Amino acid sequence: DYTHKKQTGGSGQYGRVSGRMEINSEEEFLFVDETVGGVIPREYIPACEKGFRSCMGKGPLMGAPVVGVRVVVNDGAAHAVDSSDMAFQEAARGAFRQVYSRCKPQVLEPVMKVAVETPTEFQGSAVGTLLKRRGVIVGTTDEDGFVRIEAEVPLAEMFGYSTVLRSSSQGKGEFSMEFSRYCPVPVATAEELIKAYQERQRSHKDGAA
Repeated sequence: DYTHKKQTGGSGQYGRVSGRMEINSEEEFLFVDETVGGVIPREYIPACEKGFRSCMGKGPLMGAPVVGVRVVVNDGAAHAVDSSDMAFQEAARGAFRQVYSRCKPQVLEPVMKVAVETPTEFQGSAVGTLLKRRGVIVGTTDEDGFVRIEAEVPLAEMFGYSTVLRSSSQGKGEFSMEFSRYCPVPVATAEELIKAYQERQRSHKDGAA
């Protein structure tokens, strides 16, 4: 429940939004309007969505995009004179900032579907290269002296992998990958990333001062 209220010399700004923010594992962002009775006039509902959506590009935790959020607005209020699109956008942004930290946000990383094909004699080495990269083996299939290894590996661990795979398979191994989903990074890694971001923010502020 957040109210944006600002009074200047002329007309002011007023908008109130109330609702909840939930985890949404199926989409990066979903806005749901559950208001009834015109508590927020229909013409301002798109402004509410725009305000929340504008917060998705850069989260307060470490400046990265925010994904997996479902915002439900079920109440609010408007003023006959002072309400506007801008006022409700600001109300939505204020509501997001207010509730974000309470939702215990997690630092996520992209996880890739990786398929490695190599002669069967190098299967053990190929599996080892994936496990060293926090990979999870999903399955293997053998055919005509070759093995196909399917795994899920964080994208951050895949840089330079082609060189490693060639080295471990005498140049005979190949791989492909595609995006699978986002998953939380290890706690220690998340703490390091957040700390580094906060230090950068402090240095920027000190430089600006």
